[in-house]
Amino acid sequence: MRLDKMLGIKYPIIQGGMANIANGEFAASVSNAGGLGIIAAGGMDTAMLQKEIRICKEKTDRPFGVNIMLMNPEADNMAEMIAKEGVKIVTTGAGSPAKYMSLWKENGMKIIPVVSSTALAIRMQRLGADAVIAEGCESGGHIGEMTTMTLVPQVIDAVNIPVIAAGGIADGRSLAAVFALGACGAQIGTVLLASEECPIHQAYKDAVIKTKDNGTIVTGRIAGTPVRIIKNSMAREYVKMEKEGADKMDLEKFTLGSLRRAVTNGDTKTGSLMAGQVAGLVNNIRPIKVILEDMYNGYKQVLAEME
Repeated sequence: MRLDKMLGIKYPIIQGGMANIANGEFAASVSNAGGLGIIAAGGMDTAMLQKEIRICKEKTDRPFGVNIMLMNPEADNMAEMIAKEGVKIVTTGAGSPAKYMSLWKENGMKIIPVVSSTALAIRMQRLGADAVIAEGCESGGHIGEMTTMTLVPQVIDAVNIPVIAAGGIADGRSLAAVFALGACGAQIGTVLLASEECPIHQAYKDAVIKTKDNGTIVTGRIAGTPVRIIKNSMAREYVKMEKEGADKMDLEKFTLGSLRRAVTNGDTKTGSLMAGQVAGLVNNIRPIKVILEDMYNGYKQVLAEME
């Protein structure tokens, strides 16, 4: 089943769970534009998340979801709260949602974990996940090792539940490509950073637009915590420290608060500007409605040209 039919949305496109960025108002804007908006719990406590959910409900009557990073120390409380708040779609990352599955299922929620391997996708299917998001290493933020092109078809072959593709998707061509791989839809993030509604600092948006094809770098690969961000002074120094054998704790201290500095203060030198490799295709700031319309219309044009 295609993602739009499965979730009751206009386009087969969902928004990625971008921590410290995707608040209730932003998620509502994505949902109102025809996609599935996602409130990212990363960087929030339970009370903050509840507040953002209620804001989202006030601003849209369309489906929306919540993303929970399961390493969050408040994950247990968040899991219970979103069920009580009537959230119907939850995406997860950084851990297993096993202990929450019964609660969420009893409350009629759709559970869609993010996976970076076939083994993890199979495990999520066994737990009762309704679908999985297969995210390639082209993505911004925390990543695995496999590319979208290689990961998605292997996950599709390994499971019997719908597979949503993520990583490197920003226009109609890439949307058509993931459907050709067998995905039911796409998750997007980087292209939405350059939307009028995105609550990040203007300097962050400008950095995304200026980034070229080779303008991102992966930090934390040696330490086993890979994160893709736009190249800047902080990123280069971090990689240098890694190669010199810096202690993991020292590396964590070095980047402490760096994402918030980028999002809130527009610090493009020492901030962590999370973005995917597809930033090279993002050239201007547009309303979310236009971004989704152009992507879907471009997808249909690609199909027509292939016949």
